[in-house]
Amino acid sequence: MIIGIPKEIKNHEYRVGATPAMVRALCEAGHTLLVQENAGYEIGFTDEMFASAGAKIVSTAKEVYKAEMIIKVKELQESEFPLLTPGQIIFCYLHLAPDPLQTKHLIEAGVIAIAYETVTDRFGKLPLLTPMSEIAGRISIQVGATYLQLNKGGKGLLLGGVPGVSPARVVVLGGGVLGTEAARMAMGLGADVTIVDKDLNRLRTLDSLLVRILKHFIPIPLQLKRLFAMQTWSSGPY
Repeated sequence: MIIGIPKEIKNHEYRVGATPAMVRALCEAGHTLLVQENAGYEIGFTDEMFASAGAKIVSTAKEVYKAEMIIKVKELQESEFPLLTPGQIIFCYLHLAPDPLQTKHLIEAGVIAIAYETVTDRFGKLPLLTPMSEIAGRISIQVGATYLQLNKGGKGLLLGGVPGVSPARVVVLGGGVLGTEAARMAMGLGADVTIVDKDLNRLRTLDSLLVRILKHFIPIPLQLKRLFAMQTWSSGPY
């Protein structure tokens, strides 16, 4: 199969659909890889690295989209729709629910569009969406800690405190993948963390996973009111 890896054009999207290691594996499996010039430059993957892995470097998106299958990161942008061909396989994050225009274009183009976020494994899990939730959970604490600084409009609090000064209090809403990673990150920085989830079994799992440094409870309205009155800030997918 001929597989194309285009350069992402969505604003502030610097990732690339395949790493040089993945390109090498696909080439060794007998596929032909077309990688657009500078597709991975922003994140340290040079054209030379892709070429050494066996890819053919092409100058334009138009050349890449001649491939039978396109592997990319984010949903297609307006300028990419005219490049699609009937029967072509598009493999990327699509997020079609809030985007009827993209859905319309994909249907009219007659492509086979496979959304990363809908792929399930044999356990019914979402293995291609889970890493995004892990990243979002961890970075939420990094961003939250930054905005606690006075120069960012915050209260001038250090998340982990210092000797003689109490750490910041953090509430995480939801004990799923995102919430778990947020709690793990906040605890790692020394914060006083409470996680809230409606699923008692999930709380038991978190109690075992994160030991008893983590506080947790089922969200009863009165308890929530008292809890939020004390917290520095909250994080979570709810």
